[in-house]
Amino acid sequence: MGEAISDAQVVKVLRPFVRGCGPMLDALRESDPLGLLARAERRDGNPELDEVDPKLRDKLLNGLTSVKVPGTEAWAAMDAEERTRWWVNRVGRFTALLTSIPGLGGALADRLPVQDALGAAAQGLLLCAISGEHGITEVGDRVRLIAWVLFERDVDPVLAAGKDAAHDPSAEDSRTEALTEELSQSEHRHGRMTVKAAARTLWRLGRSLLSIVDELEKRPRGRLVHRALGMLPVVGMAGDYLGERSGLKKVAKRARAWIDREAPGAVPAQ
Repeated sequence: MGEAISDAQVVKVLRPFVRGCGPMLDALRESDPLGLLARAERRDGNPELDEVDPKLRDKLLNGLTSVKVPGTEAWAAMDAEERTRWWVNRVGRFTALLTSIPGLGGALADRLPVQDALGAAAQGLLLCAISGEHGITEVGDRVRLIAWVLFERDVDPVLAAGKDAAHDPSAEDSRTEALTEELSQSEHRHGRMTVKAAARTLWRLGRSLLSIVDELEKRPRGRLVHRALGMLPVVGMAGDYLGERSGLKKVAKRARAWIDREAPGAVPAQ
């Protein structure tokens, strides 16, 4: 057994991780990814819709903007708890599916840290999203939230905020830039985040957690039946998927407990 991992080591890994999650969440939350609001605002003079009957056009656009995804009017009307459920049920399905892919190898894949790394990255991404919906935006606060929910650690706020003497801002900036390289290239080439860039960034985020791999075993997981199914070849993917989905729900509940305890006056983001 190796030496115990210190809080300082956990913070050193989690600060770039949290900063790397930010661009992904911002792209989903603020950039109108499907162009729905932009289309609704261009009801007149839109070349693609000029020849459509006005009543039908309005009906179609109203239907689009009522879809509950970031960037729509329906999303703007949702409260923090509704948005939290959205992150768990919609984005959670996507990240849980990516996380479960190593399960195709059954027990062999489960012996490797890949499963835990991707699973912890997905859970950390969800925690950053949840904290944002409750108005918690400081990197240090999100580091403390992730450390408490995933690793059962109460990290000192000064350490989490990067205000200790040993903190190296330049090294942290470099690690963050490496984690978000795919997103930056996607923004430059396509003007937006692509699914491919999101998947690769999730993998980079997960890989960054391997330096504290012993901590990843503490993260919330599914029930025993999910783990047993995950040990089987081929069908193990289904077991791992269900287990990751269950784990995300546990993460959301623990996040709510931490927020109530540490930030009871947090104002939900608008």
